[in-house]
Amino acid sequence: MASRNTLLTTFEPERVIQPIYTGGDVALDKEGRILATCLGEEAILTDLNNGRALGRVEGDGETLTALAITPSASHLVLCSRSLSMHIYSLQLSEDGLPSVVLNLQRTLKPHSTPVVTVAIDSTGTLLATGSANGVIKVWDIRGGFITHTFRGHIGVISALQFFEATAQEPENEELSKQKKKKRRKSIDNGDDAMEGVVHANDSAARFRLASGCGDGKIRIWHLSKRKPIAILDSHISVVRGLDFSQHLNALVSGSRDETAIIWDASTWKAKRVIPILERVEAAGFVENSTYLYTGGQSGRIRIWSSQTGRESTKKQSAGGERNEITRILYNPTLNFLLSTHVDQSFILHSASILSTSAESIDVVEPLPVIRRISGTHDEIIDLAYVTPDRSLLALATNSEDIRLVSLARDNPDASSAETGSYFGADVCLLQGHEDIIICLDVDWSGCWLATGAKDNTARLWRIDHTQKSYEHYATYTGHAESLGAIALPQEPPALKPSTSNPLDHPPPFLLTGSQDKTIKKWEIARRPPSAQPSANPAHPPSRALYTRKAHEKDINAISLNHNSTLFASASQDRTVKIWSVSDGSVQGILRGHRRGVWSVRFGPKDTLPISGGDSSSGGLATSRHGLVLTGSGDKTVKIWNLSDYSCIRTLEGHTNSVLKVLWTPLLPPPSPPSISEQQPATKKRPVQIASAGGDGLVKIWDASTGEPACTLDNHTDRIWALTVDPTTNTLVSGGGDSVVTFWKDTTATTVAAKSKASTERVEQEQQLMNFTHAGKYRAAIILALTLHHPARLLALFQSVVDRSPPEEGSLSGLKAVDDVLMNLSDEQLLELLRRVRDWNTKARTAVVAQRILNVVVRSYPAERLVGMRGKGWKEVVDGLRAYTERHFRRMAELVDESYLVEYTLREMEEVGFVDGVGEVEGEVAMV
Repeated sequence: MASRNTLLTTFEPERVIQPIYTGGDVALDKEGRILATCLGEEAILTDLNNGRALGRVEGDGETLTALAITPSASHLVLCSRSLSMHIYSLQLSEDGLPSVVLNLQRTLKPHSTPVVTVAIDSTGTLLATGSANGVIKVWDIRGGFITHTFRGHIGVISALQFFEATAQEPENEELSKQKKKKRRKSIDNGDDAMEGVVHANDSAARFRLASGCGDGKIRIWHLSKRKPIAILDSHISVVRGLDFSQHLNALVSGSRDETAIIWDASTWKAKRVIPILERVEAAGFVENSTYLYTGGQSGRIRIWSSQTGRESTKKQSAGGERNEITRILYNPTLNFLLSTHVDQSFILHSASILSTSAESIDVVEPLPVIRRISGTHDEIIDLAYVTPDRSLLALATNSEDIRLVSLARDNPDASSAETGSYFGADVCLLQGHEDIIICLDVDWSGCWLATGAKDNTARLWRIDHTQKSYEHYATYTGHAESLGAIALPQEPPALKPSTSNPLDHPPPFLLTGSQDKTIKKWEIARRPPSAQPSANPAHPPSRALYTRKAHEKDINAISLNHNSTLFASASQDRTVKIWSVSDGSVQGILRGHRRGVWSVRFGPKDTLPISGGDSSSGGLATSRHGLVLTGSGDKTVKIWNLSDYSCIRTLEGHTNSVLKVLWTPLLPPPSPPSISEQQPATKKRPVQIASAGGDGLVKIWDASTGEPACTLDNHTDRIWALTVDPTTNTLVSGGGDSVVTFWKDTTATTVAAKSKASTERVEQEQQLMNFTHAGKYRAAIILALTLHHPARLLALFQSVVDRSPPEEGSLSGLKAVDDVLMNLSDEQLLELLRRVRDWNTKARTAVVAQRILNVVVRSYPAERLVGMRGKGWKEVVDGLRAYTERHFRRMAELVDESYLVEYTLREMEEVGFVDGVGEVEGEVAMV
């Protein structure tokens, strides 16, 4: 029987990639640093320069419907479906940490229906809210009161925009007709009062508010007159974008009727109608109003000349439905546009190309992409380290694209909104599959990535991070149904050129498994020497070396052994088959799982022997024959011996299906410095495995004993993906909650800290004994309280109380002890009273407890004791009072009983006793 491993194993979440956006409003401050996004019912503040989380606002239980931040980032406004509006003040943290301190200023109920659109003026003092019932209200942000209420729209308010008029605008024809009717009616009623008197000295007379509605109408509201001065009725669908240019004294509007209109603010007439020929979701002026931008259905930002109305950008191919643009934010300070897309991602586009283009040039290149930001990675199905130095992470995120994420350490000097070189930043998007990617694998070098998808194809990608080259190398077509498993060789080739230059030497073959129940081995052809990646050559042809009918149900996983001679396939038919790589023949079948097998892994090359707990032979499964690890839907993990294909260990502990398993690297065991010198250097760490399940937990197991070494919990949904860094033993887990967690192996640190604490405790205990023997009571009492040694402390006080004779004038029996008890801090005094409370519960130690309690009560004023506010203070006082009252009642009863004893003794004194014999009334009585 294997001895139980006592090695302590610990992991801590070192870094986490979390979602920041799941749809809704987006806001950006004037400096282009703080990005505010909606995450369900929460609001997230992110530093756009380095991707760090600056703050998080917990919601009120309902989804956020609107969000805005002031240009100076002084206030944040949140509106939710609960019909409430929260106004927070923002302040950068003073402790030097990259965070924002949020303080709730006010909670208001702005409308009777949910707020759909919000806007803040350029000064950051006025807030406009538009509701679903067509009502618009203007608020003073700092005061929290309503300044204006506008009614007139019929339908949902879809767009709002504050602006400052440059000249006095005349009223347009439609509004003039409406006002003439009202004037005639007021004259007929004898009311000759003048309305809307505008004071020339009123600075607010120039501020306007433009509002767009679902019926296509745009109203221009005069904040000083508190009424509309124009109604623009040319759109026939929802108005989604509004922006004003003081250079042109014009307003641009974009609508879902596939047009954008430039309105002359001096006459409020349509100056130019631009046919966009796509649904417009955002529109605005850019580069001193020389151009205007639009974005919408095609997923591309298009630039138009504001003078001619012609499109300035070259024709761009339209994106898919997931690429549609929902919002665009323009930041003139840093001169970039931030577009929000249906797939909950952000793309930063540089607008500097517009400033360098002359006005005479009619056509400009599409705005260059600075970088891409994923608001959420959706459900993470699989992941893997890529590049030789493992500086990138490939994610399969329930989409047809692979996302490459940077794992670079944060460098504040290099990180900026333009470079995007920070941990968690999107590096590249590998596009090519036509359906959701299910599986991926990386070869031994990290330069070749293989993916399998629901489009029934597998693709091979060449990753050259140093040259920023991420290209599609080959496509493998032949399966009749979607792919569920894929594998590349993990052993470096014997040939030196292939090892030294893996980018020019792709893996020799590729294995795929599909829902069509077959396994294929594909030949990976090399490109001719003349075909360079930059030349964009044709992809090498794909050829299947063999195809095997493998299982009766879907194939979920494939794993190659360390020398690529065997591979294992796991299936929903509850079996795992071992195959020969060379000819595709079955070598053995592993049976024992009661549900489908989700994951399979061959043991590493130098795996230590494991005793057979479930095997009938009870022998050792050596690395010569090999081990196989499987995880199943029956909530178990099994270790199999390849010598006889028997199960040698079953690990139980998950409460849901085991979706991923792997072997942890065989690293040396962590040892404290003082002990490591005494241990042989060849000793290896016990064999450990990791498993991830549908219960959202990652478990680390000791393979020798079958017991869990530790459980890692940082996910709220099932964990589909799990991988490990073989050099650092860092685990990476990803699941349905869109969270990627990097688990750092802190075993060495924990063992060292535990050893150090144990050594210090032994030294302190010896000091405590020395202080007690030397009569240094103050040091002994303080040390005993610090070490939480109630037994040693009780023995010390017992010796003082039992001192005979007690020192004159001492309350406890020794003045030195009295002096110590009279000069304790609040924490030390509270700890002492906790011990006194415990001693007071037993009659044997109650005398010592009462003596010490007497010293404390007499030594400290009542104000000091009453004013103590420590954790558990009330419980301590209640416990002392209850048992003290019980002891008092017991002593009172003993005093009452003592009267009977005294009476009996007094009566007995009246009788004479001689050698135990006395005469009473002439009779002899024996006593």
